[in-house]
Amino acid sequence: MQRRTTRWLTGMIILLSSGSLPAADWTQFRGPAGLGISDETGLPTKWSSTENVVWKVAMPGPGASSPITLGDRLFITCYSGYGLAPNEGDQSKLVRHLLCLNRQSGEVIWHKKFQPKLPEHNYRGEGSYHGYAASTPTTDGKRLYVFFGKSGVFCFDLDGDELWQTSVGERTNGWGSGCSPVLYKNLLIINASVESGSLVALNKTTGEQVWQAKGIGSSWNTPLLVPSKSKTELVVSIANHVVSFDSDKGEELWRAEGVHRYVCPSVVYHDDVVYVIGGGHTSLAVRSGGKGEVTKSHGVWRLNKGANVSSPIYYRGHLYWTRDGSTVCCQNPTTGEMAYEERFKPAAGRIWSSPVLADGKLYYTSQHKGTFVVAAAPKYELLAHNTFADDDSRTNASPIVSNGKLFLRTDRNLYCIGEK
Repeated sequence: MQRRTTRWLTGMIILLSSGSLPAADWTQFRGPAGLGISDETGLPTKWSSTENVVWKVAMPGPGASSPITLGDRLFITCYSGYGLAPNEGDQSKLVRHLLCLNRQSGEVIWHKKFQPKLPEHNYRGEGSYHGYAASTPTTDGKRLYVFFGKSGVFCFDLDGDELWQTSVGERTNGWGSGCSPVLYKNLLIINASVESGSLVALNKTTGEQVWQAKGIGSSWNTPLLVPSKSKTELVVSIANHVVSFDSDKGEELWRAEGVHRYVCPSVVYHDDVVYVIGGGHTSLAVRSGGKGEVTKSHGVWRLNKGANVSSPIYYRGHLYWTRDGSTVCCQNPTTGEMAYEERFKPAAGRIWSSPVLADGKLYYTSQHKGTFVVAAAPKYELLAHNTFADDDSRTNASPIVSNGKLFLRTDRNLYCIGEK
């Protein structure tokens, strides 16, 4: 009996250390490893205002950030007072919000408000419409990290007490700020392309700058940690190039020809290949682990088809993404050839949020036309189209998966969706 128990404990330790158990918590933008994929099963395919909604909670204002979860707590950011309608309002009334909710019930545990550094970008023009709470928070299980653009980076304990705050630059852009923080070892890494044209790594305990990498232009995507043979690379897509940095030191490792305009979608990877999509009708694949200019030596393929804002997903030998909202795409990651290109029916309109994949299903959420659930397979199959009859507000935030539930925010409410 003792020997059998020892073998069981050893097996559990191996599983835990390898990270192969399903992750119940969703602690950063795009979830575990930043790839938009969950191992969880039993998630709902269909919902409505009256079906499979476990709870919903009115938010103090809109936001394009996703919620994150840790245990029985959920954290989310919002803004209010300005930017609720184009070309209207007084920017001096802008307030940012950080809320902690009970994940089981939606009850608000604590709520903090922030006065921003002004002036911020004006709320006019299509690109500014994602607003002033677009960066998804992250947590290391002990602290909570929040990025509010030129207003700075904030660190809190889990009870909402501020531990430190620092600036990573104070520039603004007409399209606003929207990159989310990334944790690596003792570092908190910020894509401050808008604020200072750089990547900035901070000591996560003190907020002090550890390294800075400059030359990050027209980049609105969250960097991705990519394991290679010798080290963990930090890969980000910028105007004209996809660039890899040494995550520990901030030194550039390699760069390849990328998207020839501003870039919003985050990259994804599988094995040693990084996949990039972007505006200007571009998608490409490049092998990691290189040095210097690697377009010719490590480039795998390049195609004149891409997506403007929404990030891709790699799953079981295929890439999935949506082009300008109306068309959902499945791509062969070996050759770049399209397995399918299908228009959503009914039409999806604009999609700025990134999809998530769980339970063999892809969840694509549009701004005003609800969520389209598609089979995660190289043959297109629409499984469901879900809307809320009593909530026609916009959705720019990506849904998340945690503890057998989907969490989806609109500009009006936060929803917990699960089988009932």
